[in-house]
Amino acid sequence: MANKRQMKKAIQNACGEMAGECFFAQNTFENTNPEDWDNIILDIAVLQAQAVKRVSVDFDKVPKDFENGKEYKKARRAYFKAVEKALGNFMRDESEKIVAQMNALVKK
Repeated sequence: MANKRQMKKAIQNACGEMAGECFFAQNTFENTNPEDWDNIILDIAVLQAQAVKRVSVDFDKVPKDFENGKEYKKARRAYFKAVEKALGNFMRDESEKIVAQMNALVKK
């Protein structure tokens, strides 16, 4: 798993790229409503806030809950791997929804 700082930076970069594409499209496609683009940018900001919040999780067990340190590390690694996978799925699903909104505006 990447560390939390790297994951947060990746989320911020991805959301920044999507927002940048909205600004570009808003200026390029003049027959679209600017308020629609602004709403999509707000959705991107909400997505970023939710995703960054999901990165900051802690393992709820302590080493005393396990027989030895090896089992603790194994359980901790599995927990964070599941969290990372869930975060990836969340980002992918929400990004696809936002891209679909963007594509719908461009097709008009």
